[in-house]
Amino acid sequence: TWLAALAAMLVPLRSSGSSLRRAGVVRTIPRPIRRWRQRVFSEICRESASTSPEISSADMSGVLEGLEPKELWGRFGELSAIPRPSKEEQKVLAWLKTIAEENKLQWEQDSVGNMVIRRPGSAGGENAAPVVIQGHVDMVTEKNNDVAHDFSKDPITLLREGDWITAKGTTLGADNGIGVAAALALLTMPTTTKLPPLECLFTVDEETGLTGAKQLKGTMLKGKTMLNLDTEDWGSVYMGCSGGGDSTISLPLTTAKTASLKPGEYEWYEVTCKGLKGGHSGMDIATGRGNSIRLLARSLETVRRAHQAKLSLIKGGNKRNAIARECTAKIALPVSSKAKSLALLTKSFEAYQQEYKTAEPSLSFSCEPLPKEGYPEAFLGESSADALLCLLTSLPHGVMRMSTDKEGLVETSSNMATVDLDLMQDSKSPHAEIVCTTRSSLSHALEDVRGAIASLCKVCGAQVEQPESYPGWHPNPDSKILQLTKECYKELTGKEAEEVAIHAGLECGIINERCNGVDTVSFGPTIRGAHSPDERVQISTVKPFYDLVLRILARLAG
Repeated sequence: TWLAALAAMLVPLRSSGSSLRRAGVVRTIPRPIRRWRQRVFSEICRESASTSPEISSADMSGVLEGLEPKELWGRFGELSAIPRPSKEEQKVLAWLKTIAEENKLQWEQDSVGNMVIRRPGSAGGENAAPVVIQGHVDMVTEKNNDVAHDFSKDPITLLREGDWITAKGTTLGADNGIGVAAALALLTMPTTTKLPPLECLFTVDEETGLTGAKQLKGTMLKGKTMLNLDTEDWGSVYMGCSGGGDSTISLPLTTAKTASLKPGEYEWYEVTCKGLKGGHSGMDIATGRGNSIRLLARSLETVRRAHQAKLSLIKGGNKRNAIARECTAKIALPVSSKAKSLALLTKSFEAYQQEYKTAEPSLSFSCEPLPKEGYPEAFLGESSADALLCLLTSLPHGVMRMSTDKEGLVETSSNMATVDLDLMQDSKSPHAEIVCTTRSSLSHALEDVRGAIASLCKVCGAQVEQPESYPGWHPNPDSKILQLTKECYKELTGKEAEEVAIHAGLECGIINERCNGVDTVSFGPTIRGAHSPDERVQISTVKPFYDLVLRILARLAG
């Protein structure tokens, strides 16, 4: 279409704004033409982004009208008009290039899409060391079931509810749109503002695998101090996070036909463990919550060894980054010892309910007989059942070690997240798949646990796939930027900032490794309900957040 053709002409084709300036391209474009080009590009983004008649830039400006800082909220409104799902950041990256060109700023982009836009120091900060400002441009795309919204083309509809900005039935994108908007506001500050040289790093695909950070071209950055603007609790200053890595285990199985059993010798049951809280496999791993896969596997192992029970199906968990809440299995019990087998199962269930009565008050088990037409066609051979239950009862799960540098922080943990065995669906090449997620703020500790997983798999005859892990961000209480941030926060608010390290992944540790060491701190305004349609940002925390950024940068400017 003519819009697509015009957009192609408007989007810069070179990989660096500086090369365009050296060629004289930017200087030869008159200011009115440059302004026209920016307006047209904005209209293209909006027209390609939406077919909904109720959404317009006027509506957005009305929602954000009067909010301070004006430049930050203005950029956030523009950003909200541009679709930016993870792995589909092309439009927002083109918009960033246009902003850089319009403001005569150098930019550089690596092969995965990450972009750096550079602003010279000003008002006495020209000769200071460069500072990295970092955020990610993609957003989580979740919506309510009754909302018609296409994240690939529709802009976000902004709403104001008291002290909060939210969206109409979708994620807002304040994670990390507010951080990106703050960086853009800094890039276009007047030259009378005291700032050091800035390297604003905009990463891609943070939400679905940290891909941008993992593949960052580290040589793009010269700065050795970084402000990450991607955390969500105003008043908290983040100083560390864990790294992580998955282990996907495949256990080949031998099976036998159920028809090979003597008629009437066994009866089949469906056994279920449910009612657990689950939770985030990093943030909630130290809460003492139960893992349904582990609990059910231990109960099955007890009755199998005592009464030669057969195993056909076991399924539990559904997300790699969540503690398993439910698990179901199908087992055959010998009729001759059925009463003893059921009593043993009941005893095991009651023991776990007693053990977890405080942490898991809703934990429940059931053991229901299957009708004969529901009997599985096959069951595991003895050696396969041994190997599978050995893995499920022995793979590391829970806290491995607490931090010695930060009280109350988990240093290393592992989560047995999912198990999937169904002989009805996989009769030709039967195997069980188990996924474990391991986290640590120390890379060597992370690899130690993953090594133990691999060793156990080898003993049990299983194969394991372990993609490259991503590094953690080890807390450093003596960090210069941490101390400066705390000082500036106290000057600004009269209060002490809370130092926080989290047992979950941020881009900071990865960027630190890719750039051979960057002194980093992370903070942001208050955001609630991130990754859900309830996402909202608290208006009253955005201005002090931005003021803190400016105060820190003024100090770093010298």
